[in-house]
Amino acid sequence: MEYAVGMSELTEPVSALPAEPLPEKPTAVGDLAAPAAPADSLAIVPAHSLAIAPPLAGMPATDAPASGHVPPVVAPHPPESSPGAVASSVDSLAIAPAASLAIAPASSLPMAPADSLKIAPPLAAAPAVDVVASAAAAPPADKPVAAAGPSDETVPVAGGIGVLLVNLGTPDAPTPAAIRSYLKEFLTDRRVIEKDSLLWKFVLNGIILPIRSRRKARDYQKIWNREKNESPLKTITRSQAEKLGGILEPLGKHVCVDWAMRYASPSIASRLEALVARGCDRILIMPLYPQYSAASTATVCDEAFRFLLRQRRQPALRILPAYFDDAYYIEVLGSSLTAELKGLPFKPDVIVASFHGMPKEYVRKGDPYERQCVRTTELLRKQLGFDENKLMLTFQSRFGRDKWLEPYTIETVKALAKKGVKNLVVITPGFSADCLETLEEIAVENAHVFKRYGGQNFAAIPCLNDSEAGMLMIWQLAMRELKGWV
Repeated sequence: MEYAVGMSELTEPVSALPAEPLPEKPTAVGDLAAPAAPADSLAIVPAHSLAIAPPLAGMPATDAPASGHVPPVVAPHPPESSPGAVASSVDSLAIAPAASLAIAPASSLPMAPADSLKIAPPLAAAPAVDVVASAAAAPPADKPVAAAGPSDETVPVAGGIGVLLVNLGTPDAPTPAAIRSYLKEFLTDRRVIEKDSLLWKFVLNGIILPIRSRRKARDYQKIWNREKNESPLKTITRSQAEKLGGILEPLGKHVCVDWAMRYASPSIASRLEALVARGCDRILIMPLYPQYSAASTATVCDEAFRFLLRQRRQPALRILPAYFDDAYYIEVLGSSLTAELKGLPFKPDVIVASFHGMPKEYVRKGDPYERQCVRTTELLRKQLGFDENKLMLTFQSRFGRDKWLEPYTIETVKALAKKGVKNLVVITPGFSADCLETLEEIAVENAHVFKRYGGQNFAAIPCLNDSEAGMLMIWQLAMRELKGWV
């Protein structure tokens, strides 16, 4: 998620966060049976080649084993395709090095017997031809980045099944004009700002848009992916879609994977239209928010349903529920954090799990977001064997005069430093991809506050992004929700 509104400049509350509990266990890779393949064909490879495609050819996913065991995973890192991910002001930050990736040996993966298992070949040699998006050459800096599909995007498929990955959104350029346009679309959504008073409209148009757009332009400049001329969130989300398309490729060319942003481009409506034009009469929408919020997951649904209202022949839709307590999600978070910690040059005294904040008023109205954040943190503590003093829960990105969910991340970081904590690690379990809130607010702003008040070592752990572990999790969720269709 990327929110260009910040700490205390607003007079009205804004929130944007993530969907309902998952009823089923995830599917483990080793549970799928298929024609045999030599045991020595199993391989774990770097994230950019993703040679961990599960045996999907012509088969639906099955339930996880009764033991609930999940294969070991590796720690995620920001993709190599976003070289400008963290630039400037990051000299104060210790980002966990790539060398901390602990690749689990193939022999440690709990697999089905060799005579019942087929591992798909590495995807590095077979591009995801069914992804309705590509990493084509970026347009000039003054031109918004939009989805660019493969050459056969307009070729219809029979009985097509679409999968649409959705994240919150990001400006099309690191300029005040582009950020103002993005903020206006975001902050006029009644799911985000539930008040529609004349005072709010005056504050939005007279103060927030002109002032915040200029301030946030500087922040986006720090993290901008200059090679592709886009924000890291867009780079990572595209890569997630491309890699998922590669993993699902054995199911057939009728399975098409695309990606969209709720705000700015590419829009949900434009990509749904592309999937329908491609021949998809069944579409799975996957909002990449582990925890549900009306201001994030619900507004994705709103936009999808608005698209349906304009269609005479509507495709069937499924929406991915929240996965805040999904066993594989918790396993991935725990394993990746453990691997990252091993690669740090210091041992943390405290680990902070920072989630995006929201006004307390929204929780009082029935939003389950806070409860789901608490549950995720409880399960992660159990997974790692930490208590609440070692792994603390906080909420970031607060602004306005209303009370937001507490404790606040930046106040907690300051207090810990004043108490004598010298080594601090921050994770952001509610974000599926690194964005402004993780790369600038946490990795730069909070790191500066921590050191200013006496802290010494600070590390921001990368999100799951498009890593092997992160992609296996997205595949598990997709296959579970596609049951009955594939």
